[in-house]
Amino acid sequence: MNTISTNILSIRTHIPPHVQLVCVSKFNPNESIIEAYETGERVFGESKVQELCGKQESLPKDIDWHFIGHLQTNKIKYLVPFVSLIHGVDSYKLLTEIDNQATKSGRRVNCLLQVHIAREETKFGFSAEELLEMLSLGEWKQLSHVQICGLMGMATYTENRDQIRAEFRGLKTLFDKAKSTYFASESLFCELSMGMSDDYQLAIQEGSTLVRVGSSIFGHRNY
Repeated sequence: MNTISTNILSIRTHIPPHVQLVCVSKFNPNESIIEAYETGERVFGESKVQELCGKQESLPKDIDWHFIGHLQTNKIKYLVPFVSLIHGVDSYKLLTEIDNQATKSGRRVNCLLQVHIAREETKFGFSAEELLEMLSLGEWKQLSHVQICGLMGMATYTENRDQIRAEFRGLKTLFDKAKSTYFASESLFCELSMGMSDDYQLAIQEGSTLVRVGSSIFGHRNY
């Protein structure tokens, strides 16, 4: 059994059935993705539009591609024909442009709203206050070709597990508030994307439904 298959099977023992594993394949070659695919994985995450489009064209068509990077508005049109989920919608402007491009493509694109939970300025996303204000204004309800499916966040890169847990817990609290206030009757608002290779087990304990795991599957790469 190859290393990627072994890694996936090991990770699977820590992920309950209701949590989706997103194999973060960015910067990895098609051959590595095929190894994971042959293990049974079908959900892969990429962070560069050009790289994702190239892989989508050349790899099996039953792969569900998730975009997990910072998305520029001028690149949206390349993703909307096929992307299964966009994790990092970090502004209302970006959400409206996804809607515009999805309307042209005749698709309804699933999106997660990204919340800035880390103590790092390099991370993107709404603050909790900005998110609730945007939802309260209600303009998003007029967007007919995007489906808001939940929230996404990245914890601080630190060895302080208590801090990481607190950040995840805060995002789950925000998710619950958004759900009960604005999406109570919307069954598709059900996803909480948090947790990566170093902290996905903590994230699952705090309510994650999507974990984005890359290096623990494919190994560390020199980017």
